[in-house]
Parts: sequence; structure tokens; C-alpha cells
Amino acid sequence: MLSRTNIEHQLQKARKKAFKDTDILEQVSAILTEDDRKEDAIIARMKSPQKPTPRNPFNIDLLETDRIYHVDQIRDICVDYRLRFLDTKYFKNEIPQEALNKIKQLEKDHEMTLRGFKIVAPSKMFKLENADDPLLFAPIGNGYFYLIHKWGNDLNFFRKAWAWPFKSFENLILCTLLVSLIAAYAVPNGLFSKETSGVQFVLIFFFTFKSIASMVLYYSFAAGKNFNTSIWNSNYFNA
Repeated sequence: MLSRTNIEHQLQKARKKAFKDTDILEQVSAILTEDDRKEDAIIARMKSPQKPTPRNPFNIDLLETDRIYHVDQIRDICVDYRLRFLDTKYFKNEIPQEALNKIKQLEKDHEMTLRGFKIVAPSKMFKLENADDPLLFAPIGNGYFYLIHKWGNDLNFFRKAWAWPFKSFENLILCTLLVSLIAAYAVPNGLFSKETSGVQFVLIFFFTFKSIASMVLYYSFAAGKNFNTSIWNSNYFNA
């Protein structure tokens, strides 16, 4: 009876004909060393300042069009969700291995060295100076950026609603008025007299508005907060 063929053994024989074991180990070691060197160089470029934002000479024919974004589109998203668009040198979390792999592949495909990396993420994920999901971009030029990698969890469904009052001063005032109106309606009828008249309701409304506005002003100014339109690309926590 003929014995069955073990493909793994045949593969090992083919390898031995081509290389010695020591040659294989040396080749693998050299590849890993070169790969580590490339990753260290990428991380070093991410941590070094790039002013002004450089252009990366991408091969346009190799780019995925659904990954190309203009800075105006990025700004709109940052303002709507109270996010920041900053250089990677301010990012305090680790860049995931998958993102580094994509950068290495892009550099290989486009035969270039990527520079000027930027990240979209909440303020808490940056080391900000005194004055939930990251998106890693590389600049193309003329205000366009290429999305390299996204990681982490999606933003909370209610984050846009939470960030809406902080988009502008007008939004903040309108939100304060609405909250004050709800609070005034919540005051029990007849608390100050048998029946609440229109004049009394207006006084209650002004009282609640004054109280809520005072708390909002304290949080906004004493705590060094600012509006979304001002902070989306600011590397300061109080400007």
C-alpha cells in the first residue's frame, strides 16, 4: 500500500534545499530588525513638530477616494461633536499596531516617507498645553487629508446633542433659556400663592434663568472652557 504524503514534511524538504536553518534565522532576524527600525522612525516622526503642515507626495491613482477629506469637513465634525484635530505629538495614548502597519504599507506602495500626521479625538486623549475614537490622517496638500486608520469605540450616540450648546455663544444662550423655561414650568403651581399668575411665572423664569446662567458662566469661564469653533484645532486646554 502506498503511504499518504505529508505536505508539511515535503515543505520542510523544499526549504532545506534552498536554505540552511542558520540562514533562515538570520533572514528572519534581519527582516524583524528592519521592520522595528521603520516603526521607530514612524513614531519619531509622529512625535516631532511639523510646521507648517507638509505635503505628502501620494500617488493619486493608488488612493481610496472615500478616505480623502477636506479640512472644512473635518472642522465641521470636530465642531459638531466637540473633538480636536491636532498633531500626533500631542496624542497621549499609544498608536495601535494596525495603524503602524497601514502606514508602512502606504509608504511602500507610494514609495515615500509620510509626515505631518494628525489625529481627530476628544480633548482628554491629548496632552494639551496651558494657554472616545481617534482618526489618524496624513496631509495630501491644499487642505486635503487622507484617513489612514480609525480605532477605538464609536462615539456615544448623544455626544452631538451634548456638544450642541458649546458650538457657539448663541447656542449656549438658547440652551440656557430652554432649560430655564423647563425649570420654571417644573415649579409646583401655587408654591408662592394659591394660583400662579403670568407675572409670577415670569419672575420665576427670570430667577431660574439667572441661577442657571450663573452656573453656566462659572463652568465656561472659571473652568477655562471655550466654544467648539475655537478649540477644534487648538493645542491649549483653556483656549
